[in-house]
Amino acid sequence: MKKWLSLFLIGLLAISVVASGCISSGGEESKTGAIAIVYDVGGRGDLSFNDMAYLGASKAAKDFNLDLVELQSNSEDDYVENLRTLASEGKYAVIIAVGFMMTDAVKQVASEYPDQKFAIIDGSDPEMPDNVMMILFKENEGSALAGALAGLIAANDGKDKVGIVLGMEIPVLYKFEAGYRFGVKWAEDYYKQKEGKDVNIDVLYQYTGSFGDAAKGKAAAQAQLSQGAWVIYQVAGGTGLGVFDAVEEALKAQNKKMGPPFAIGVDSAQDWIKPGVIIASMTKRVDVGVYTAVKDAVEGTFKGGVVELGLEEGGVGLSTVDDVMAMFDSLPEDTQKQKLKDLGFNSRDELKQYLEQTRGQVPDWIWDAVKQLQDKIVSGEIKVPAPMDKDGIEKVRQAKTWQDMQELAQ
Repeated sequence: MKKWLSLFLIGLLAISVVASGCISSGGEESKTGAIAIVYDVGGRGDLSFNDMAYLGASKAAKDFNLDLVELQSNSEDDYVENLRTLASEGKYAVIIAVGFMMTDAVKQVASEYPDQKFAIIDGSDPEMPDNVMMILFKENEGSALAGALAGLIAANDGKDKVGIVLGMEIPVLYKFEAGYRFGVKWAEDYYKQKEGKDVNIDVLYQYTGSFGDAAKGKAAAQAQLSQGAWVIYQVAGGTGLGVFDAVEEALKAQNKKMGPPFAIGVDSAQDWIKPGVIIASMTKRVDVGVYTAVKDAVEGTFKGGVVELGLEEGGVGLSTVDDVMAMFDSLPEDTQKQKLKDLGFNSRDELKQYLEQTRGQVPDWIWDAVKQLQDKIVSGEIKVPAPMDKDGIEKVRQAKTWQDMQELAQ
């Protein structure tokens, strides 16, 4: 699973479903079966979480010769109705619910249809029926790498602030915030040992309350930049796209095309969206989780319960230039040409070189340090806290060192 590479989103996004109760199917009559996916409010087009879920489902549909049926929720009131509509048809190998907010709805409908297999991304409940696979990710581990990268870039440039812009204040996002803070504290310690200098880097944070409002993301990032944030991690889906705009404008104001300041992307390898602005992305492989659920359902190995994917399983990670280029190479030739034109490049080599130049703004020793942290997390030598409530995240916020934070992970 570690060797899976994300798909390049733009150009591969097929149909958008725009209304509750509107079902799309790209299948043909000769298909051998069907799967269904229910999107949360906000849905497709966020270039991260929901789109990654679609890509995993569409790849599975192609690989296993299945129809893919998509259903969009316009509000929380649609969850139960959408899931029940699909379950009542009795024809899906698995019905996938995308997002923590659908946990209660899945629990209810799965109880009503015990013979139907369900999977939910980011949702869990100890009393969930045994026909539900709960796919979770160790966002805290991947975010620790993002925090280490941000903290070391700031420390190396003599800066003392980094930022994180988040979406809705829900438990899963506490894991992102906690991991990021852990990584920043680890970076302080690493830098002190390397350079013999004490550094104290503040983490500016804001929950915007939305996953689909780029203007809110931009405003939040602008506020953090004005306070001195040197790197900003976006954890807000479509809202986070505004973070990229804010950092790009800050660079243009300095007549710069490449950071720092930098942004860090999330969920998919978002580096390509604004080359020069985004230094890396914390990839959350929702596509891998969705594909796993379909594969297990089709092959008869599906089991209810929690499946958790972290650094070791390839479920999270920090994007590389090779990741981005592998995504690009998966596109049809005509789509590649159009995307290069949109991004202002004459060839794929130019795009690759630009991404490499962007990363070249950060010294090699920083990338090596982040890899060291990754290896220690994978080996179990270092454990990253994963709070799931306000009390837990507040303890992380108050911790003075990464060692203190690690105590909270026990």
